Amino acid sequence: MARIAVFHNTLDFQGGADGVCLATCETLLADGHDVTLCTLSETDPAALAERFGADVEGLATRTVPGGDTIATAFAEAAPWIGPQLALRSTVVHRWFRRRAAAFDLTVSTANEIRVPGPSVQYVHYPQFYRRRTGNGGRLNPLWSALAGPGRADLRDATLLANSEWTADIVDRVYNLHPDIVHPPVDPVDGGRPWSEREAGIVVVGRIAPDKRIHEAFAVLDGLRERGRDIHLHVVGSAPRAYRRYVDRITRMAAERQYVSLERDVQRDRLMELLRTHRYGLNVKPNEHFGMSVAEYVAAGMVAFAPDSGGQREILNGRADRLFDDIDGAVDCVDAAIANSERPSLRRDRFSRERFAAAVSEHVAERL
Repeated sequence: MARIAVFHNTLDFQGGADGVCLATCETLLADGHDVTLCTLSETDPAALAERFGADVEGLATRTVPGGDTIATAFAEAAPWIGPQLALRSTVVHRWFRRRAAAFDLTVSTANEIRVPGPSVQYVHYPQFYRRRTGNGGRLNPLWSALAGPGRADLRDATLLANSEWTADIVDRVYNLHPDIVHPPVDPVDGGRPWSEREAGIVVVGRIAPDKRIHEAFAVLDGLRERGRDIHLHVVGSAPRAYRRYVDRITRMAAERQYVSLERDVQRDRLMELLRTHRYGLNVKPNEHFGMSVAEYVAAGMVAFAPDSGGQREILNGRADRLFDDIDGAVDCVDAAIANSERPSLRRDRFSRERFAAAVSEHVAERL
């Protein structure tokens, strides 16, 4: 049994990266390790783990001094300053680096980070040296200098990425190509036969500006203008950091009788919607992986997504499932309805068992 620190900047956005964090903790605990989650979060890990279907009993959690106050301040300021993930990572890093020696291994589940000693680092998208990718913020060079890893720091690290698309960007930044470990998405069993499913669309994910939930309404409006009797369920977490956007989406949903908005639902309710509906939609371009898209496929739905990012890999690059804009999304869904198209992609490609086996293997190699 090893002492392992799981480094994760924050659970407060309650998205796919946080699901990966909790699934990693579950795997390491099941392997018999002594696991400590080092984070800066308002969110209770156990409560979020229940939503993601992860068992983290026995997980210890540590945070920076004044962590609750700092996390609250980030949440209050987020509508104006954005998520500031690299800054959050830097804050946790400045505290953690003096404690890393107490652990046999560090596993970062929130991108690359400079840590002493051996590490396994799971990258959803590079958070430092963002000028190399052409999309860095004004202060990112400062956070990179304080907490970003150099080539020498990564000699004792195993880099993993959530998609081939992300791995290519990591390679561009660090001249290192990570191994691909897709996030865990188990097949959703017990789904209705296709003929008994509702002709509706489900959108799953954080209710946040980058997810462009408002564009899903435009897609539904376009389909209904073409005479399609179709409805929409928007189901997602509503972190405090995005409260202004959540209010906007709430108002938009209230203006449409054919739209249902459900916030922070239990996993059983989410699974019920996936099992009983035909179509799943994602509208965020350049999704680093696209866990919601993988969930649609795992539930036996026909899934649609923008023609960019890691979600192209999930949908095997199919032109009839990928779109460039709202009109293209309307065309894709309308054609699928008109042609009575059914799901054809493998549902078990991203299973939790496969993810756990990969994490266990990479951790064992570093210990």
